[in-house]
Amino acid sequence: MRSLPMKKLMTTGAIALAALATGAVAIAAGTTPAPPAKQWHFQGPFGTYDRAAAQRGYQVYAEVCSACHSLSLLAYRNLMSLGLTENQVKGLIKDITVSDLNDDGQPADRPARLSDRFKKPFPNELAAAAANNGKAPPDLSVMIKARANGADYMYALMTGYVPYDKLTPEQIKAYSIGKDDNYNTYFPGHRIAMAPPLADDKVTYADGTKATLSQMSSDVTEFLAWASEPWMEDRKRTGVRVILFLLALAGLMYAVKRQVWSDKH
Repeated sequence: MRSLPMKKLMTTGAIALAALATGAVAIAAGTTPAPPAKQWHFQGPFGTYDRAAAQRGYQVYAEVCSACHSLSLLAYRNLMSLGLTENQVKGLIKDITVSDLNDDGQPADRPARLSDRFKKPFPNELAAAAANNGKAPPDLSVMIKARANGADYMYALMTGYVPYDKLTPEQIKAYSIGKDDNYNTYFPGHRIAMAPPLADDKVTYADGTKATLSQMSSDVTEFLAWASEPWMEDRKRTGVRVILFLLALAGLMYAVKRQVWSDKH
């Protein structure tokens, strides 16, 4: 029997491996439902951030999420673009201390300044992993931009936890869920290391809004969407101005063309 050339064998093998990998991804994806689509204020070419919701979302982040997750790309002064005054931001960070060097060059803690980046919950990634069963919690600075439909996914993840006693025997067996594990409908593989971070009345909102699980999940998603792209509104405004300018320019060029070639028509 005639053997196939080595190059053809390698090509055939690569195609087979790719098909197997694609099938495995499809099977894994098929077990995780897509997050429900939700209407967000910042969607669309004219979308803007809901500043009241984002301010509440910052409170959720500060009181709950910041214990594990960092926001390393933001400085405290950026909060002023959410409609807060300088004094209000200073009031929010008055109890935060950061590590720095004193006048003698020695390590020392000092009160946070507006120019400081958001304080990290752990000194380094190894310490973060050691405190969280070997896996460091991800930075949330661009989490919403890190995946397609990131806002919908974040909201679904926050609200998608299912208590152990509500799971079916089939779910427990299929995903090897123990009583100390966490099951999330929208997390790939469903078994998630993070315990449910939010529950009704987890925080007391400063503006009196009822802190339901759905409300807090929506607010913190709005805040993290802003954190992922604080200058989105400026970008959209610039885009609208550019389009209007190009439309006006196109109209002007057409009028000039008509005038120049008027004797030829």
